[in-house]
Amino acid sequence: ATDPDRTWPRVHATMAFLLGGRHRWNEMLFHDVHHMCPGRIGAMSQRGRFHGWEKVHDACVEILARGLWISDDAETAMDKHQRKRSMLVKSRKASTKA
Repeated sequence: ATDPDRTWPRVHATMAFLLGGRHRWNEMLFHDVHHMCPGRIGAMSQRGRFHGWEKVHDACVEILARGLWISDDAETAMDKHQRKRSMLVKSRKASTKA
């Protein structure tokens, strides 16, 4: 798994431009997180306007790293892929803060 934020920066920038900002692009990227608990999260584009798109993006990555639903089933290939991607995003974030 690779970090799509690094792999496709032009796609992310283009989509953010076409949609009117990165806060709106977050809404599409993490739409499943919104449906997990819509009453608590609300519209992520609005949260991105007031808290910054990057903070909302990182919070959604954290939610996905923990998993949307708790299951006793064996971990799937997609679960492993998502966990690896989340670790890459977290390590990138930690290296930019240092």
